[in-house]
Amino acid sequence: MDSLIAVIECQQPEADLYRFMGRMIITQQMEEIVRPLGPESLLLRGARLKNTKEIFGVAIYTGMETKMALNYKSKSQKRSAVEKSMNTFLIIYLIILISEAIISTILKYTWKAEEKWDEPWYNQKTEHQRNSSKILRFISDFLAFLVLYNFIIPISLYVTVEMQKFLGSFFIGWDLDLYHEESDQKAQVNTSDLNEELGQVEYVFTDKTGTLTENEMQFRECSINGMKYQEINGRLVPEGPTPDSSEGTAPYLSSLSHLSTSHLTTSTSFRTSPENETELIKEHDLFFKAASLCHTVQISNVQTDGIGDGPWQASLAPTQLEYYASSPDEKALVEAAARVGIVFIGHSEETMEVKILGKLERYKLLHLLEFDSDRRRMSVIVQSPSGEKLLFAKGAESSILPKCIGGEIEKTRIHVDEFALKGLRTLCIAYRQFTSKEYEEINRRLFEARTALQQREEKLANVFQFIEKDLVLLGATAVEDKLQDKVRETIEALRMAGIKVWVLTGDKHETAVSVSLSCGHFHRTMNILELINQKSDNECAEQLRQLARRITEDHVIQHGLVVDGTSLSLALREHEKLFMEVCKNCSAVLCCRMAPLQKAKVIRLIKISPEKPITLAVGDGANDVSMIQEAHVGIGILGKEGRQAARNSDYAIARFKFLSKLLFVHGHFYYIRIATLVQYFFYKNVCFITPQFLYQFYCLFSQQTLYDSVYLTLYNICFTSLPVLIYSLLEQHIDPHVLQSKPTLYRDISKNHLLSIKTFLYWTVLGFSHAFIFFFGSYFLMGKDISLLGNGQMFGNWTFGTLVFTVMLITVTVKMALETHFWTWINHLVTWGSIIFYFIFSLFYGGILWPFLSSQNMYFVFIQLLSSGSAWFAIILMVVTCLFLDVVKKVFDRHLHPTSTEKAQMYSNTVALSDEFIALQPLSRARNQLSKLSLLKQIQVSSVWTPCAVSQKERQCAHLLEECWNGL
Repeated sequence: MDSLIAVIECQQPEADLYRFMGRMIITQQMEEIVRPLGPESLLLRGARLKNTKEIFGVAIYTGMETKMALNYKSKSQKRSAVEKSMNTFLIIYLIILISEAIISTILKYTWKAEEKWDEPWYNQKTEHQRNSSKILRFISDFLAFLVLYNFIIPISLYVTVEMQKFLGSFFIGWDLDLYHEESDQKAQVNTSDLNEELGQVEYVFTDKTGTLTENEMQFRECSINGMKYQEINGRLVPEGPTPDSSEGTAPYLSSLSHLSTSHLTTSTSFRTSPENETELIKEHDLFFKAASLCHTVQISNVQTDGIGDGPWQASLAPTQLEYYASSPDEKALVEAAARVGIVFIGHSEETMEVKILGKLERYKLLHLLEFDSDRRRMSVIVQSPSGEKLLFAKGAESSILPKCIGGEIEKTRIHVDEFALKGLRTLCIAYRQFTSKEYEEINRRLFEARTALQQREEKLANVFQFIEKDLVLLGATAVEDKLQDKVRETIEALRMAGIKVWVLTGDKHETAVSVSLSCGHFHRTMNILELINQKSDNECAEQLRQLARRITEDHVIQHGLVVDGTSLSLALREHEKLFMEVCKNCSAVLCCRMAPLQKAKVIRLIKISPEKPITLAVGDGANDVSMIQEAHVGIGILGKEGRQAARNSDYAIARFKFLSKLLFVHGHFYYIRIATLVQYFFYKNVCFITPQFLYQFYCLFSQQTLYDSVYLTLYNICFTSLPVLIYSLLEQHIDPHVLQSKPTLYRDISKNHLLSIKTFLYWTVLGFSHAFIFFFGSYFLMGKDISLLGNGQMFGNWTFGTLVFTVMLITVTVKMALETHFWTWINHLVTWGSIIFYFIFSLFYGGILWPFLSSQNMYFVFIQLLSSGSAWFAIILMVVTCLFLDVVKKVFDRHLHPTSTEKAQMYSNTVALSDEFIALQPLSRARNQLSKLSLLKQIQVSSVWTPCAVSQKERQCAHLLEECWNGL
């Protein structure tokens, strides 16, 4: 290294992590040697050494010029529907505040129009006040009323909401049902701002590979020179009768060693001669050599160190090797080739070593033509032990077959389609042999393109096109990606919840449709519509119109739509409305051959539609990041394709099946909690400040406050903050198991139902009505009563205000208790503890003369108030009056117009009560009760909820419950 003299030339810093162009000019013995530098030479943060002990590096970019620093950018802000509703409600309350201030100011000056009230004898104005501008006085009074009434704006609501979101997000990570034991992965929360949005999802967009499937590829079938083979128990079996059949004449190939004349028999479907046998061996040999050489698979250094003389052990058994690959497909193919008898042993910088039937062969790696999404293939150029220059290429059939000029192209194309219909992932393999002159030309072009600093990518693409042509097709492979556990059940549950599921995948049409059918995304009875292989805008528009007509004419309940990437691009160009109309009328949509940006465009199209539905995207790979960031809620799967999707998501889970509990339980709870929290905050602030407004009618709008300043300060901070916060963290209005087993309950909270204008107006009117009862109840019950105190004293201003405040505090706290369905010791502590704390604090605050306070208005006020029996009677009477009507309304609504959730609550409560009954009985009697309760459950689940059926059902339930009760 001391003698190394080199200059590195590279491009200017750019943010793309996977692009780098440069070259190193090394000076040796007065000669300049140019070496290309590409993305494979660039080490990013987090890179780890695997197959070498040490490296020498040089820093190219530093500081803010590094790729990581250039990728620092603010993530697009996602705001939940609840936050938007909060802002709307806040504007409404701001209008109420300004209106109250304007009304109070106008009434003040209307009242002062009479001279006796403008300047009474006991409150003479100063000369400065008499000469001041009336406009300035009006503005000053208006601002004073704004300050007096400003508590109607629940500023503390935003603090409480942020606390609720942050603390509530821990429950997702703590949920053991979302923990995957095999991978030791628990659910992750990357943002707590969208918890409640999990309860509002209307569209789910999901990737297929690694999201619905395991992303664990297993080699299943292949096509070699037009003949299909399948792997059974580690052996290749030609299509046709198996060895277990009675014919016993089918060739049975466990490895290439069985392709000798002694192991190959003739049959009607597969005949061979000595010449054909040699050709067959060559074809199989070349096919699996291509599979074991054309890849970027690595072997763990731990598995190979210290074994044998060379860097790779020639006699190493395949079972001792552990392959690592960025693509599970490559790993599956290399392992399949090893089982057949061509074992990839490893590679150094310039050689790849393969053991063929026990014989070690070294291939010199001349060039690697990396895979890219445009070409959809990768290639390697190697030099065989005999000196031949060979190109091996593999990729999607759409990128390989058009480049082939030899081999069984048509047969292979048919086989590929058959593989795809079975839901298998397919790749085609081809090769080309170069002459010395051809290779020299290729080598020169590649060197020029790779050392170019300008337009390197375009030049490389042109060279790759020049190289990867005139191929000879060897065959195709088919690997299976197993479905994850409970994918079908999860998709069906999402559909029952009213959520539409779209699958967005890059797989080919046949494979995607097959997997959609197997996972339950498409039903066998569903009418499948197709928008594929469209060539022009007019053709695409006509096809869309035909599909729209079919949907209206066909008397089919459910339709499914299949769209490919090319047709989607045409549909989104000029026919968005027509395309959306077709999609909305389909129960399930499958988009295949999709590019990452197309996935994001589809989601954006749904987001900006007139209905503005809430979207959720699920993916596991880097190609899913764009759609995860575009959707309202992004879910990353902690799978086998790295952590880019999980890092860029809002939530990360280990398996797709966890989505059901995340939405139906956590999403449902989060939305119920925060919706009640928001409505309750506005309600209690209306209750708090409206008596202040009414009091101005009795104090000549002098801006005299009704409550003491300490009560004004502590009302939202101490007296009423904890009950609603604990409710928003712990409330479970229905059992989680019921929520997960009845996905239809999710519909009750859809479309932001609990924060609708109707519900908001109900809470607001309820707050105003309670405030009127607080104020006028106190006024009429105690305003003119001279016998309230034993010594003949009457209540004063501060005593009246304290009475109103006490009634209000107890009422709003008990109102929160009425909203609570799930009681824990924490709920009891903060609910009743808040009321007790208020009494203790008021006694302590009003029982001592505080030297640091300028005024002692509250001294002995609270003690005097509590010493009056009439005050206690008034407090109890007003609290009961306020809440009685609310309770009656709830009872009537539950019995006359129950929602699905309320029905489920009654059902779960009945079952829980029945379980307690049974637990108290002897074993012999408990069995009899259990049989009756099982019948009771069947009646409740199966009954149709019509008035007639309800009455009949209730009679049956009552009869059974009466029998259970009498049996005790």
